[in-house]
Amino acid sequence: MPRVIETELIFAGGASLRRHWNGGRAGAAIARGGWGYVVLQEQSTLPVKNRARYHENVRLFDAAIQAAGAKTVLYLTWARASALHTQEAITAAVNDLAREIGAIVVPVGVAWQRAMQAHPEIALYLPDGSHPTAAGAYLAACVFVATLFGTEAKASAVSMPALDEKTADVLRHVAATAVR
Repeated sequence: MPRVIETELIFAGGASLRRHWNGGRAGAAIARGGWGYVVLQEQSTLPVKNRARYHENVRLFDAAIQAAGAKTVLYLTWARASALHTQEAITAAVNDLAREIGAIVVPVGVAWQRAMQAHPEIALYLPDGSHPTAAGAYLAACVFVATLFGTEAKASAVSMPALDEKTADVLRHVAATAVR
């Protein structure tokens, strides 16, 4: 039976969670309620540059998310291509905070790290070294499916026309193992 997922996206390129909090739109959407999960994605380098600020920013949202009856989900992002050594710090910052507040972690950065090690032939980064290719976006989607639904993504459930089936199959498997 297919699942129906209702979403609302609130974003501003390169913005921190603090900027979203201060803007008010995200808080208003959370307060409206009706959500099972609220996914928080911090500006990608903040957990490494200023771990304390990252933790403060998430806590602002976590209280509002809990008050609305939803579960906080932290998007564990990938390191930039020019700073792969920072992945461990990003992972630690997210996981430590998740343990403190009882949040769910979607370990996309961990999956990227594993995919790059095991399958360097699959390009995950666009030339800017920060944003995802179709393969990187597909891997992220598969990690979300595996985390939130407890199952490996099926070929028919998460499709990406820009990927060949062999690459998609490899990425679905990497996602599932990263979540386990």
